[in-house]
Amino acid sequence: MLSPVTDPDGAPFWQYAAQGELRVQACADCGEPRFPPRPCCPHCQSFACEWRRTSGQGRVWSYVVPHPPLLPDYAEQAPYNVIVVELADAPRIRLVGNLVTGPDARLDSLPPARIRIGAKVQAVFSGAGLPQWVLERP
Repeated sequence: MLSPVTDPDGAPFWQYAAQGELRVQACADCGEPRFPPRPCCPHCQSFACEWRRTSGQGRVWSYVVPHPPLLPDYAEQAPYNVIVVELADAPRIRLVGNLVTGPDARLDSLPPARIRIGAKVQAVFSGAGLPQWVLERP
Protein backbone atom coordinates (compact mmCIF):
# COMPACT_ATOMS: atom_id res chain seq x y z
CA MET A 1 0.00 0.00 0.00
CA LEU A 2 1.14 3.54 -0.64
CA SER A 3 2.48 5.57 2.26
CA PRO A 4 1.66 9.26 2.71
CA VAL A 5 4.18 11.71 1.30
CA THR A 6 4.98 14.35 3.88
CA ASP A 7 6.42 17.82 3.54
CA PRO A 8 7.45 20.25 6.30
CA ASP A 9 4.03 21.94 6.32
CA GLY A 10 2.03 18.71 6.50
CA ALA A 11 4.33 16.62 8.72
CA PRO A 12 2.50 17.58 11.97
CA PHE A 13 -0.79 16.24 10.52
CA TRP A 14 0.80 12.78 10.17
CA GLN A 15 2.57 13.00 13.55
CA TYR A 16 -0.74 13.67 15.31
CA ALA A 17 -2.49 10.95 13.27
CA ALA A 18 0.17 8.46 14.40
CA GLN A 19 -0.93 9.34 17.97
CA GLY A 20 -4.61 8.79 17.08
CA GLU A 21 -5.50 12.49 16.87
CA LEU A 22 -7.12 14.28 13.96
CA ARG A 23 -5.79 17.83 13.89
CA VAL A 24 -5.94 20.53 11.24
CA GLN A 25 -3.75 23.53 10.73
CA ALA A 26 -5.31 26.88 11.65
CA CYS A 27 -4.13 30.46 11.45
CA ALA A 28 -2.87 31.63 14.83
CA ASP A 29 -3.88 35.21 13.94
CA CYS A 30 -7.34 35.05 12.32
CA GLY A 31 -8.28 31.56 13.53
CA GLU A 32 -9.33 30.13 10.15
CA PRO A 33 -8.66 26.40 9.75
CA ARG A 34 -6.97 25.32 6.53
CA PHE A 35 -6.28 22.11 4.69
CA PRO A 36 -4.09 21.10 3.05
CA PRO A 37 -1.47 22.58 5.36
CA ARG A 38 0.51 25.48 3.93
CA PRO A 39 2.87 28.13 5.26
CA CYS A 40 0.62 31.16 4.70
CA CYS A 41 -3.02 31.78 5.65
CA PRO A 42 -5.12 32.29 2.51
CA HIS A 43 -7.48 34.57 4.48
CA CYS A 44 -5.14 37.05 6.20
CA GLN A 45 -1.72 36.13 4.76
CA SER A 46 -0.25 35.48 8.21
CA PHE A 47 2.55 32.93 8.58
CA ALA A 48 1.55 32.11 12.17
CA CYS A 49 -0.15 28.74 12.57
CA GLU A 50 -1.26 26.20 15.15
CA TRP A 51 -2.63 22.66 15.02
CA ARG A 52 -6.15 22.29 16.41
CA ARG A 53 -7.61 18.99 17.51
CA THR A 54 -10.94 18.20 15.87
CA SER A 55 -13.74 15.98 17.10
CA GLY A 56 -13.03 13.57 14.26
CA GLN A 57 -16.70 13.71 13.31
CA GLY A 58 -17.92 14.54 9.86
CA ARG A 59 -20.21 13.55 7.05
CA VAL A 60 -19.69 11.86 3.70
CA TRP A 61 -19.56 14.69 1.20
CA SER A 62 -18.75 12.53 -1.84
CA TYR A 63 -17.34 9.12 -2.75
CA VAL A 64 -16.10 6.93 -5.59
CA VAL A 65 -15.54 3.22 -6.04
CA PRO A 66 -12.35 2.72 -8.08
CA HIS A 67 -12.35 -0.03 -10.66
CA PRO A 68 -9.42 -1.93 -12.20
CA PRO A 69 -6.82 -1.43 -13.44
CA LEU A 70 -5.46 -0.63 -10.01
CA LEU A 71 -2.11 -1.03 -8.31
CA PRO A 72 -1.74 -4.70 -7.27
CA ASP A 73 -2.16 -4.17 -3.50
CA TYR A 74 -5.32 -2.15 -4.12
CA ALA A 75 -6.70 -4.52 -6.78
CA GLU A 76 -6.68 -7.33 -4.19
CA GLN A 77 -9.14 -5.31 -2.07
CA ALA A 78 -11.42 -4.06 -4.86
CA PRO A 79 -14.15 -3.02 -4.89
CA TYR A 80 -13.47 -0.51 -2.14
CA ASN A 81 -14.46 3.10 -1.54
CA VAL A 82 -12.67 6.42 -1.40
CA ILE A 83 -14.70 9.04 0.42
CA VAL A 84 -14.47 12.79 0.91
CA VAL A 85 -15.42 13.81 4.46
CA GLU A 86 -16.57 17.28 5.45
CA LEU A 87 -15.49 17.85 9.06
CA ALA A 88 -18.30 18.72 11.50
CA ASP A 89 -16.30 21.32 13.41
CA ALA A 90 -14.57 22.78 10.33
CA PRO A 91 -17.07 22.43 7.46
CA ARG A 92 -14.78 24.05 4.89
CA ILE A 93 -12.23 21.31 5.53
CA ARG A 94 -12.65 18.13 3.51
CA LEU A 95 -10.43 15.07 3.92
CA VAL A 96 -10.06 12.04 1.67
CA GLY A 97 -10.03 8.54 3.11
CA ASN A 98 -11.78 5.19 3.18
CA LEU A 99 -14.98 4.16 4.95
CA VAL A 100 -14.24 0.91 6.79
CA THR A 101 -15.79 -1.22 9.53
CA GLY A 102 -13.07 -0.43 12.07
CA PRO A 103 -9.41 0.47 12.60
CA ASP A 104 -7.07 -1.63 10.46
CA ALA A 105 -10.00 -3.15 8.55
CA ARG A 106 -9.46 -3.95 4.88
CA LEU A 107 -10.47 -1.29 2.37
CA ASP A 108 -13.24 -3.59 1.14
CA SER A 109 -14.66 -4.24 4.64
CA LEU A 110 -17.73 -2.07 4.01
CA PRO A 111 -19.83 -2.80 0.92
CA PRO A 112 -20.04 0.27 -1.34
CA ALA A 113 -23.85 -0.08 -1.39
CA ARG A 114 -23.92 1.02 2.29
CA ILE A 115 -22.39 4.43 1.58
CA ARG A 116 -24.72 7.41 1.54
CA ILE A 117 -23.93 11.07 0.90
CA GLY A 118 -24.50 12.89 4.18
CA ALA A 119 -23.89 9.82 6.37
CA LYS A 120 -22.27 10.73 9.69
CA VAL A 121 -18.79 9.30 10.18
CA GLN A 122 -16.10 9.22 12.85
CA ALA A 123 -12.34 9.14 12.32
CA VAL A 124 -10.44 6.04 13.40
CA PHE A 125 -6.75 5.36 12.96
CA SER A 126 -4.94 2.34 11.61
CA GLY A 127 -1.89 1.00 13.43
CA ALA A 128 0.18 2.86 10.85
CA GLY A 129 -1.49 6.17 11.82
CA LEU A 130 -3.59 6.45 8.69
CA PRO A 131 -6.92 8.23 9.28
CA GLN A 132 -9.90 6.18 8.13
CA TRP A 133 -13.62 6.56 8.78
CA VAL A 134 -16.41 4.47 10.28
CA LEU A 135 -20.15 5.05 10.19
CA GLU A 136 -21.43 6.66 13.39
CA ARG A 137 -24.55 4.48 13.29
CA PRO A 138 -23.74 1.29 11.36
